[in-house]
Parts: sequence; structure tokens; C-alpha cells
Amino acid sequence: MNTLNHFATPQLQLLHRGKVRDSYRAPSGERLIVVTDRLSAFDSVLETPVAHKGAVLNGLAAFWFEKTRHIIPNHVIELLDPNVTLAKEAEPIRVEMVVRGYITGSMLRGYQKGQRTFSGVAVPDGLTKHQQFPEPIVTPTTKEESDREITPENLVSEGWVPADLYEQMRVKSLGLFNFASQWMAERGIILVDTKYEFGLLNGELILIDEIHTPDSSRFWSAEDYARNPEAVEQIDKEYVRQWLLQNKQDGQYPRALTPEVAQEASRRYLDIYQRITGQPLPIGSDVSTGGDVHARIVGNLVRAGIMRDDDAELPAPETRQPALA
Repeated sequence: MNTLNHFATPQLQLLHRGKVRDSYRAPSGERLIVVTDRLSAFDSVLETPVAHKGAVLNGLAAFWFEKTRHIIPNHVIELLDPNVTLAKEAEPIRVEMVVRGYITGSMLRGYQKGQRTFSGVAVPDGLTKHQQFPEPIVTPTTKEESDREITPENLVSEGWVPADLYEQMRVKSLGLFNFASQWMAERGIILVDTKYEFGLLNGELILIDEIHTPDSSRFWSAEDYARNPEAVEQIDKEYVRQWLLQNKQDGQYPRALTPEVAQEASRRYLDIYQRITGQPLPIGSDVSTGGDVHARIVGNLVRAGIMRDDDAELPAPETRQPALA
């Protein structure tokens, strides 16, 4: 399978290379976000890319950004390629708004050790593994080298965000979570928890980064949860995490996936895309590039007027059209 491990071009200024996304400055001054097939687990990027993962993340985020415009505006301008989004340049707010509908993951581990307050939210004794909260809760973290739990009061006192802006973020986060939870419930999926990131554009709060993807959220099958809540299997990248845990040696996780595990991970990403959107991922095989994802992206960016083609005249910006090969 052809995969996109890295995207590189001398024509565009690299702004940031993250664990999964590469950001470039577009000629217009906007931000070009390339979502690769890299997979991060346990704070490390694996050597094995997962086919179609980037297109799934980019496509799902675009799907949800469009669905939630009535709740809050976002940074998306257009998709130029299945793996590429042209976005408005916003000032990021260095806070992750984590919304939880169920007690699981790191919160469950802390709870089992006796912790009862999370980011200033108190939870009662007697909760069981994977139990649903009466109402979703917001447990913000800072965006630092190592994210940390923090109360809303401390976010304000430490200067991360003003109190009125935090309240806007809290309300919008719950609105987004409740909207998506209902949408997914109608499709047999439980949105367990997720995180939202916000920015300011001309003083207005907008949604940035990604939304309701398998990398930013936990999903469960509603049928599986009803059958056995404590043994429910996540239908996101938890499959890869569990494989890494099972194959840990001398305290070290494997650096690469086996071909079988990479193929199964790809199948799961494609499956969750189709289950949420109701449509298969428009992968877009391009015969002219032999299925080469990097070459396809370059071709689409040339057609969009973002990159130059030495053999073709660059189209004028006003004639630029989205190119979804």
C-alpha cells in the first residue's frame, strides 16, 4: 500500500512538524495542513505508517467541522486533497478542553488509585469501570510539553485564558460533544470522550486542529457496550496501543508494526470513517501518479495554485478550485 509518512517541499515554508500533521505557509499567508499516515502512541511516533489514516483524519475532521458550523465557526477554508486542508491562521489558545461522558482511560486509572477530583471536577465514590456520568464533564489540560490537569480557576490565575473566554470554550465544548454524541448514537456509536482546541481569529473564538477523529476521541460500539460495559473494545487506535502493550519487551514498546497489524489498523480507520459519515472514504486512486500519495498531493497543490509546476503555468488565484482527486 502507498502511504504518506512525510510531506516535504522546498517551495513552501515549514511552520511546524507534529506527530501526525505537517503545517506549511501557503503563498496567500494561510496555513496548509498536511495530515500524514504517521501514528503516534505512548508519546512516540511509530516507524510504520498506516495506509489511509491521514485521509481518514482529514476527512472526518472536515465532516465534523461542516456539521458543527451552527455551533461555532472553525478554521477550515477548503480541502485541497484528501490529506490536505487549507485553513485560516488563528492565534491558538494553549488549553485542551477534554470532555468526558464516561469514566475510562487515565481518569479511571486515577480513580482506582483513590483520586476523586479531576481538573477541579469532583466525582463520587462507587463508580464502576466505564460507567456513564449523569452529564458530560469538562476536565481541561494545559498544552505544554507534558499536558497537565488544571482547574478553570488556575487556568485563569496562571494566565492561560481569561475567565469569560474559558466559559465560552466550556459552553461550546459541551455543545459540540452533545451534538456529536446524539449523531453517533443514531449510528450505533458511543462518543466516550474527546478533546477540543480553540483559537482566536480577529478576536472571535473559533474551533481549530481536529474534531471527533479516532486520534482525538474514544469511540465504543453501543451494541458491545450494552453487552458488557467493562469489557467494551474501543473502535479507534486503541487496537494499536493494545498490540504494543502485548509486545513490550524489556520495558520498551515495538518501534514498528507488523504488516498484519498495520493492515488491520488501516481497516479500522476506514471502518470508523464509513460508520460515522455513512460513506466510504473517497481515497481517489490517481493512475497518473501510480497511487503515489505524495505525487497526488503535489499535483493537487499545483492545480490549486499553492505550488509551482516547472512544466505548467500557474493558475491565477481567483480561478483556484478545490481539487479532490
